[in-house]
Amino acid sequence: MRKIIFIVVSILIVGFGIFFYWKYFYVFGEGVKSGHLNYVVLKGDVWKTYEGKLIQEGIRSRTVGSVQSYEFEFSVVNKQIAEKLMANSGKWFDLHYREFHNVIPWRGNTTYIVDSILSMKEDR
Repeated sequence: MRKIIFIVVSILIVGFGIFFYWKYFYVFGEGVKSGHLNYVVLKGDVWKTYEGKLIQEGIRSRTVGSVQSYEFEFSVVNKQIAEKLMANSGKWFDLHYREFHNVIPWRGNTTYIVDSILSMKEDR
């Protein structure tokens, strides 16, 4: 009986670990976004994270009759990347990002994490 309980508990712990990894640490997707950097700020109550917004070219409508620009909201984990972005707000950037399934408070407020700057230009 002890052996069966041990096996069931072990399977549950391993299953929970796999689910937790998939939900919070598995890289769901990655890509590149280009646009004008609107802002990057350091904010948070308990965990301070770098949050930013990139304005992409073009317009789209989320609801009928409205016009809105493309906005890419992201988080930055690396302090050097965040400081470089903060010092060059308003310039054109090509940013490489990773997408996760869910947010972890100490990683940022979004599921998109910028991990590198591919290029930076004064204006496009």
